[in-house]
Amino acid sequence: MGENAGARAKRADARRNEKTLLDAASAVFVASGVDAPVRDIATAAGVGVGTIYRHFPTRADLIIAVYRHQVEACADAGPKLLADNASPHAALAQWIDLFVDFLVTKHGLAGIMQSDHSGFETLHTYFLDRLVPVCTELLGAAAEAGEIHTDLEAVHLMRGVGNLCIGAEADDSYDARRLAALLITGLRQSG
Repeated sequence: MGENAGARAKRADARRNEKTLLDAASAVFVASGVDAPVRDIATAAGVGVGTIYRHFPTRADLIIAVYRHQVEACADAGPKLLADNASPHAALAQWIDLFVDFLVTKHGLAGIMQSDHSGFETLHTYFLDRLVPVCTELLGAAAEAGEIHTDLEAVHLMRGVGNLCIGAEADDSYDARRLAALLITGLRQSG
């Protein structure tokens, strides 16, 4: 039994270490794009470059792992934001901020994945399967509270936010979060 507990503890440590690496890579990719040097990610994670390559042998491996990590973080955040906010509209606005950060990284992923169309399609399906229901829940809660218009589907809102994010990673003066916030403010029911 002692060996199993040790193996479980080691697996838990490995998961925590990988999460730390993916959190750091996510932040660096959002700030600097998917072409950011691996040494910047290693510095942000507090590890050596070799540690990054042991976990993710290629940049594509790292980017795909970050993509999946961000999808899961965004999916997990929706219910937590609803629980932590008195206003479902505020929860929706905070979730959209996370979604924008994810989308800026996702646009960089598209360039990396161009050569593997089926792999990109698989990830896109995963993205829709995980995030459309979360956005639907947030929109539904805000509509039920009478805070927003009720005639918008989650996938259309997500597509609109996605369109606002195009090019954000290439232009430091473009603030996709601000434009997305204006869109979410515009969903509010008037008086």
